[in-house]
Amino acid sequence: MTKIPRLAALALCGLAAAACSPIYKLDIQQGNLLSKPLVDSLKPGMTKHQVTLVMGSPSVVSPFDKNRWDYVSTQRHGNGRMETKDLTLYFEGDALGRIEGDYFAENPQELIKEATKYKRQYPDDKRPDDDKKKKQGSQG
Repeated sequence: MTKIPRLAALALCGLAAAACSPIYKLDIQQGNLLSKPLVDSLKPGMTKHQVTLVMGSPSVVSPFDKNRWDYVSTQRHGNGRMETKDLTLYFEGDALGRIEGDYFAENPQELIKEATKYKRQYPDDKRPDDDKKKKQGSQG
């Protein structure tokens, strides 16, 4: 008799765990969000400080080669496969020597627009339109 309640409890736990499985998976972007204009703004001869101001901190700085910076970005759309892009910057001393690799050429504004279809709000989206126009007018 004790086996039946245990078996029923085990079956109930299994059904509960199966019900928790998500049907829909969000798009996930991790790492450095690099746009084409951002990468195109890099010029040979820029200092490490200038590159950091433009690109942000690198994902990886090799402990064996301080003159190589790697920027890594991954994207997964829903249940699809994960795509990885690597952008490597090589320095000669303190100056940018060459750039290798690739990046997601999507515009960050397009990524935000894409995310808003999932009812996500970002700080800029929460402000009234008048405040957004004032901010844009003061930047230009």
